[in-house]
Amino acid sequence: MTAILARTALAAVALTATLSAQASPAPRINKDRTLVALRGYDVVAYFTDAKPVAGRAEFEHRWQGARWRFDTAEHRDLFAAAPEKYAPQYGGFCAWAVSRNYTAPIDPKAWTIVNGRLYLNYSLDVQDTWSQDRTGNIAKADANWPALSHTTK
Repeated sequence: MTAILARTALAAVALTATLSAQASPAPRINKDRTLVALRGYDVVAYFTDAKPVAGRAEFEHRWQGARWRFDTAEHRDLFAAAPEKYAPQYGGFCAWAVSRNYTAPIDPKAWTIVNGRLYLNYSLDVQDTWSQDRTGNIAKADANWPALSHTTK
């Protein structure tokens, strides 16, 4: 009888974990209608080349419901091995907008790496404003992102 109860309890725990994982969708990613993330730019290039580089369709990797493009197979493979290391903060939406509790598209040329994390902005002008208080804006965006990351705004 005890063995049956133990198995039933384990099955209930496993089912709950499975349902919880299914109920928590992946955070939103800034992608177009064809599911290409970040206007097709290579997120690894920001780290390795220190500049925005357009990705190519032949070097694509699917992650979190989006198609990520890369300039080289090496960049694609680096991303595939550790996407969290290279993926932009806030799903690739404008860091300034997220700090103000909404999402906005980005200009791939308006980027910054802070403490090993990639932040993108709507424009170079918005990036200048965001940069005036990076620490404060990152703290605000970090607080806002959990709610924004699962909305359809």
